[in-house]
Amino acid sequence: MSATSLASHHVPAEKNQNESFRRPDAKRSKNRSRSRSPRRDRSRSISRRRDRSRSISRRRDRSRSFNSRREKKRSLSPRRNWNRFDSSPEADAMPSYRRRERSSSAVRDWSPSRDSTIVRIPPCHYLHVLDQNTNVTSVVLGPQTFVRQDNQRIEKGPCRMVVVPPRHYCVVENPVVKREEAEEGGTRVAAPVLDALGQAKLRHGELEIRFAGEPFPLYPGELLKQPVKPLKVVQADTALKVRAILDFDEYVDEEESVGGEGGAAKTAERGEGSGKSSGKSASGRGRKSGDVPASRRGVEEVEQRDMGKRIVHRAAGDVWLFEGPGTFMPRIETIVEETVRASVITPNQALRLRATKECVDRSGRHRVTGEEWLVKEIGAYLPGVYEEVVDVVKAFVLTEKQALHVRALKTFVDDFGVSRNNGEEWLITMTMTDAHIPGVYEEVLGLINITTLSPRQYCVIIDPVGTDGKPQYGQKKLVRGDKSFFLMPGEKLEKGIQNVYVLGEEEGLVLKALEGFSDGNVQRHPGDRWMIKGPLEYVPPVEVEVVMKRRTIPLHESEGIYIRDIKTGNVRAVTGSSYMIKEDEELWEKQLSDTVEALLASNKDPLADRSIRPDVGKGEQVISKGETDAGKKPGRDKTRVITFRVPHNAACQIYDYRAKLSRVIYGPELAMLGPDEQFTQLSLSGGKPKKQNVIKALCLLLGPDFATDIITVETADHARLSLQLAYNWHFDVSDKSPEASAKLFSVPDFIGDSCKAIASRVRGAVAQTPFDDFHKHSTKIIRSSVFGFSEGRFGEELRFPQNNLVVTSVDIQSVEPVDQRTRDALQKSVQMAIEITTKSQEAAARHEAERLEQEARGRLERQKIQDEAEAEKARRELLELQAQSAAVESTGQAKAEAQSRAEASRIEGETAVEQAKLKAEAMAIEAEAELKRLSQAREAELEYVVAQDKQQIYKSAELNNQEIHKFEQMVASLGSGAIVSMATAGKEHQLKMLEALGLKSTLITDGSSPINLLSTAAGLIGAGVEELMPPAAKRRKVDDAEVTSAEDDGA
Repeated sequence: MSATSLASHHVPAEKNQNESFRRPDAKRSKNRSRSRSPRRDRSRSISRRRDRSRSISRRRDRSRSFNSRREKKRSLSPRRNWNRFDSSPEADAMPSYRRRERSSSAVRDWSPSRDSTIVRIPPCHYLHVLDQNTNVTSVVLGPQTFVRQDNQRIEKGPCRMVVVPPRHYCVVENPVVKREEAEEGGTRVAAPVLDALGQAKLRHGELEIRFAGEPFPLYPGELLKQPVKPLKVVQADTALKVRAILDFDEYVDEEESVGGEGGAAKTAERGEGSGKSSGKSASGRGRKSGDVPASRRGVEEVEQRDMGKRIVHRAAGDVWLFEGPGTFMPRIETIVEETVRASVITPNQALRLRATKECVDRSGRHRVTGEEWLVKEIGAYLPGVYEEVVDVVKAFVLTEKQALHVRALKTFVDDFGVSRNNGEEWLITMTMTDAHIPGVYEEVLGLINITTLSPRQYCVIIDPVGTDGKPQYGQKKLVRGDKSFFLMPGEKLEKGIQNVYVLGEEEGLVLKALEGFSDGNVQRHPGDRWMIKGPLEYVPPVEVEVVMKRRTIPLHESEGIYIRDIKTGNVRAVTGSSYMIKEDEELWEKQLSDTVEALLASNKDPLADRSIRPDVGKGEQVISKGETDAGKKPGRDKTRVITFRVPHNAACQIYDYRAKLSRVIYGPELAMLGPDEQFTQLSLSGGKPKKQNVIKALCLLLGPDFATDIITVETADHARLSLQLAYNWHFDVSDKSPEASAKLFSVPDFIGDSCKAIASRVRGAVAQTPFDDFHKHSTKIIRSSVFGFSEGRFGEELRFPQNNLVVTSVDIQSVEPVDQRTRDALQKSVQMAIEITTKSQEAAARHEAERLEQEARGRLERQKIQDEAEAEKARRELLELQAQSAAVESTGQAKAEAQSRAEASRIEGETAVEQAKLKAEAMAIEAEAELKRLSQAREAELEYVVAQDKQQIYKSAELNNQEIHKFEQMVASLGSGAIVSMATAGKEHQLKMLEALGLKSTLITDGSSPINLLSTAAGLIGAGVEELMPPAAKRRKVDDAEVTSAEDDGA
């Protein structure tokens, strides 16, 4: 590279840097200066174009020189770029797409093209070279420099060999066929087998596992199916479940069990691997037995047999375990299905196993398919290959208060040496063992708690177990406390744990014999009943049933109970004293109708609460059938004697259906019903107007009281009216004889009958009277119709002799027309009267309002005139103020405009001055910057020219030294004798040489025109000299040629 090119490489960078840091102000000032000096601008543009073209050429030269130096460095040190191809485990763990990107980028950086003639192969690398004449691809191994022929093409590489570190392996698909060859020192090396054309033979469709060893290349057709991976280390208490996919033979230790008979044959060496294995084990691992020569295979079998090993044939589908600790060496004939981990058996635990195939367990017992057994040894247990862990069985810890209920699922002998039949049940208690692990043929039905009886408790066991251990079906057994025991299987308590009957003085027990037995001196027969009374403690034997426990019933004078004799059926009432029911007696329940039950349970006072009843206008009744307060209060004890409190001034009738007699009780009195007596229920009319069966009661109120009724009447002129009347009534009970008392209840509904009788009298009287007369004399007409009118005065009462009911007065509460037209006419007349009154009041109010309005209007007009005068005064003041404000506004505006123009002129002048100063400073700065830039550029150019001259001088000196060294080496390589013979050879020698070369014309010169014999000899025997040259001289010669070509390109 010339000094000019180096200078052109640095100057534009300085120029660009100065231009990039140039301020915008300087650019603007420069533009202004250009506009002011056109000639200067043209010169600068021309110089700028010239600098740009120089810069482009210098950059091109620089890139070419840089590329040439980079190629030179790569050719001199290719190993440095190969560091990118790393086959460490970390690189193998990298994802495949990352490795592809990484390798492709590395190859793209340094690998030569397929058209390269010379390829330098580093150590542990290889090439795939295709011979286009024979179409055979061969492998070229490094380290070497490969010179490609014209008929060869590089298909792949240089590629790094596959390096398998110690304790690692890889899988190769379509492996090459190899044979063992002996080398010096007795070692055997596997060499690839070549066909007649020199192509490596492949085992297509097969796999080969290769372990740690020397790095190996991949021959054409071989594929690295699985990258380098570490060998699997099987920890202690674990195993690998291995399955054979091809038939093969292997060697195993004699003491180890074979195949799947509950154990596992270890097919790899245990402990730490040495890492020196090349993929073969004692059984020929890593290759098929068919690949080993028969003589060699026999020798290996003898050697292994001498080492305590034997041959095991593995068929496809066989499964076995490789137990740890150890390193598993994979084979192409096997696959690892899963990792089996040992189960840890702790105290009070067992492992339940099931045989998936006929095998022999670890204890040496033969197991059939589906058989289950328990392993109780404490520690880690590794299941066999045909053993399946069903469950971890935990022991049941037994205590003094719990026993284990077990049932046999099959006939077997249990852990205690007892033979158990299928379906047999038994108990395991703490006396037998502290903890029990259920066997595979034992089903735990549950834990049985101990049954504990206190001294005052007992129980009856049904179907007890006898002394022979067999259940006695249909028998019973009485057990009294104090005692603790377990219920045997099949036993159950009749009524659970029962307390001993402790009877007091007022208590007794009714007993019944279930079967015949002797009770002391009395012989009891089945079905006998008797009673025992306290005080005593009693435990009934199994032949006796306790029917009930009786207690003395205390009764007040107003209380009683109904008793029925179960032998005769007679019912009687016992009142006024305490009574204990005998063994042949029982309480009897007296039934009443639902209405009577509801009336008794309502607890309402017939006199005080008579107004509390539902709205009869909606059809509701006081008490519905079956409606009681049982949901709120406890129901009536039907065995108790029924009592009813008859209130004051009331009467209650009770009828004895057995004796067919009735009795009337006047209040206040307490009525008590006998077993055959019933209340006479009253159903009275109620509501307005009266409706039947509205009021239900057990007692009859004697009055005085009143009843209200609404009746409809029609006058003589056919005016229909609705009258609401109230009657005062009472019963005449001066005579309380049975006959007179019976008259009170002779009329079931006295209210309805009396109201109907009075209503008929009123309707008859009103029908004979016109509406006007009735409207004026309604009270007289109604009273006369009810009580009668004689001798100028009304009657005093109306008496009903059937039941001694007396009506003393009639009150007319309201009279309303029923006919709509009559009602409208009356309403219209009333409205007209009201309207006339309203209009008169409205006229008076209107006159007063008009007067007040006229007065207000006059006051408003006067106030309006005054307001207008005030408004005119205010308007005049407003105009004056507006004129003053307009004058002030015009003055202020003129003054402000003058001041603003003066301020604007001042600011504009100051701005112009400041702008002139800034322009002057900008021009000064621009001139200084330009001067500084030019001075720095010149200094840099001078420094660069000096440095370039020094470098050129150094380069010329080095080239001269190299030429001198080259000449010395050339002389040394030819030798002094060869040079002397070449110099002293005669014309005859030259003629022979020319004839040997086949030349037909010669050149003959004299001594005045010498010929350079050295260069001529080098041209004649150049090929031989190059072969004699050392490799370092060859490389220097190639480098000199590349440098010379680069200089020629730069020139």
